[in-house]
Amino acid sequence: MIRLIALLALWLALPFAPARAAVDESDLLPIDEAFALQARATERGRIEFTWTIADGYYLYRHRTKVAAVDSSFKTNPLQMPPGEAYTDEFFGDVETYRGTLTAVQTGAAASGVASVTFRVGYQGCADVGVCYPPHTKTITVALPAEGGTNGAAIDAGTAAGAAPASIGDALSALGGGDPARSTDPTRAAGGLPLPENQAFRFEAIVDTPDRLLLRFTPAPGYYLYRDRTEVTVTADGAEAGAIAWPASVAHHDEHFGDVQVFFDPIDAPLPLVRTRSGAMPATVTATFQGCQTDGICYPPMTRTVTVQLPAGGTVAEAPRERPPGARPVALWLALLLALGGGVVLNLMPCVLPVLSLKALSLAQADGSHGGARRQALWYTAGVLASFVAVGAIALALREAGLALGWGFQLQQPGVIAALALVMTAIGLSLSGVVAFGASLAGAGQKLTEKSGPAGDFFTGVLAVVVASPCTAPFMGTALAFAFTASPAIALLVFAALGLGLALPFLLIGFVPAVAARLPRPGAWMETLKQVLAFPMYLTAVWLLWVLAKQRGADAIAVVLVGVVLLAAGLWAWEKARWRGLAAKGFAALLVIVALWPVVVVQRMPAPERAAAAQEGVVAWSPQKLEQLRRDGRVVFVNMTADWCVTCKANEKTVLGSDDFRAALDAAGAVYMKGDWTDVDPEITAFLESHGAVGVPLYVVYPRTGEPVVLPTVLTKAIVRSALADAAR
Repeated sequence: MIRLIALLALWLALPFAPARAAVDESDLLPIDEAFALQARATERGRIEFTWTIADGYYLYRHRTKVAAVDSSFKTNPLQMPPGEAYTDEFFGDVETYRGTLTAVQTGAAASGVASVTFRVGYQGCADVGVCYPPHTKTITVALPAEGGTNGAAIDAGTAAGAAPASIGDALSALGGGDPARSTDPTRAAGGLPLPENQAFRFEAIVDTPDRLLLRFTPAPGYYLYRDRTEVTVTADGAEAGAIAWPASVAHHDEHFGDVQVFFDPIDAPLPLVRTRSGAMPATVTATFQGCQTDGICYPPMTRTVTVQLPAGGTVAEAPRERPPGARPVALWLALLLALGGGVVLNLMPCVLPVLSLKALSLAQADGSHGGARRQALWYTAGVLASFVAVGAIALALREAGLALGWGFQLQQPGVIAALALVMTAIGLSLSGVVAFGASLAGAGQKLTEKSGPAGDFFTGVLAVVVASPCTAPFMGTALAFAFTASPAIALLVFAALGLGLALPFLLIGFVPAVAARLPRPGAWMETLKQVLAFPMYLTAVWLLWVLAKQRGADAIAVVLVGVVLLAAGLWAWEKARWRGLAAKGFAALLVIVALWPVVVVQRMPAPERAAAAQEGVVAWSPQKLEQLRRDGRVVFVNMTADWCVTCKANEKTVLGSDDFRAALDAAGAVYMKGDWTDVDPEITAFLESHGAVGVPLYVVYPRTGEPVVLPTVLTKAIVRSALADAAR
């Protein structure tokens, strides 16, 4: 039995074209009146398809197709005039037609063929924001006799072989349709669509102090999507639980696949989690979407109802938040992942320049096992203390309500400026401009030459400050666990991360066989020390680039002045080492003044950042993502930051490749990018919703179903496979 369910599929999240003529929603025309189609053969090898488009309506060029049903007519590509260029919110750059459209199908008809049957598909919308479902007609066009005159025009609405004038007529003529809907005569399409507030009613009724009844009432001939319905409750002391939906009707949708819908009024209980027992007002917001049976669909609707919750109910301590869909992780597994993530951090580009300091120190060691152990322990102490401190600060700031996550320190321009000055100072020391002596390491030893406890500890601190914005493999799950656990457990996870970062140097210090493989000290060490200054300078340049993204060129100028003052102060300090107190005081003053840019850039306002500067990239926003999801689009979301070296490496090797663009095109996917370089509460909330507390985060949204989070380090094969799966 022929089924026309495909004709009832909805084009959700409707695109809006520039308004040309006022059309009221209650005055919508039947599709065959809005887009009247005629076909005629002007020659045996030339058929014209002409649409007469009513005022206030338009057709999409890319949704218009013509195909011969049989092989008696060999067709060429359809010829269509240029349409009006227009950037559609969901289709992107498209062309539309108003008034009339004539498309020409050329080809070659077999000898003796008197008529040809075509299948014509098209889709159009009204300016009020309602789109008709994709429409298909089968039209038989009479051909002129060989050597004869032109054929007469055929009205597609009445021609033999054409689809009936309405979908309701088609169901009646064919005896088809969905049995779940055709058995009730009150569900026939019958007439023009109702205004949305009459087609779908919503009420929120207080049932008990900790339960609401959500009443959805679709009018006869209309139905509501269960899985496109979301309800939130806003109250000071109550949160919404999970909706207890009643039985629904299975329905196969062209765009969403197998879904559940309601044709009849329903009452859905909504439990409330209360954190206080007193009476309180509550705002219930419902967002839902529904359709007219055999007719149009409506844009997503939002209704808001205010209710008064009575005193009473069960009061429970508000549970700590766990990201939706996140699986519980055992403590031992979180610690193991944290340890592994810390080890992998040693291989990340962001930490390698600092680790070169420690490698140089070990290479210059005198071969004493006791000395190597002391260096490893002091370095580990610096790493552990810093990791715990950074974690504790992040937890405290989040508890205070600030939208911060892992790597929050590099979202602060003052921290960026300070790190740039520190890297410059270390580079100058390695280049021999200044030797950091008694003030840092005691006994006049340099920071990078048997630096002693203070120097080893400082190297560990610096490694953590630079490394923590990176998110290595295994770290994501461990950090998500830490940010949802109790403070004591969270700090234990941060300590495990630090232990992993320090583990290679602990092995060198405590395993003689490993230490024996290190090169012996010699004259070559001085050259190596000077060479290692240049990664420090490059790190400072990278930090200045990040600062430029955050605060613009003025901030760079201010910090460069600080760099010059710092270099002058360190040079003067080295010259004043054997001079009087006045010379040392002047040098110290220069160094102190050089820190002035740290305060200045922190107070600078952030410039306007260009949204989606790259071609083919859509700037992320929760609203835009939701619209694309409602439209059934595949979406690839890239959450990144300019200070995230892992992010930039993935974008260079994978996301910036032609292979990635080809995979996007094959999946029909939209590429969205969110920028977390500065503090952004909406992006922080998005990260948390997917179990992440830092960047990078890559999420692929399929046409239907749940999103998929990709690994931190991408490969072309991983991305290509994820996009292909999402498009199915």
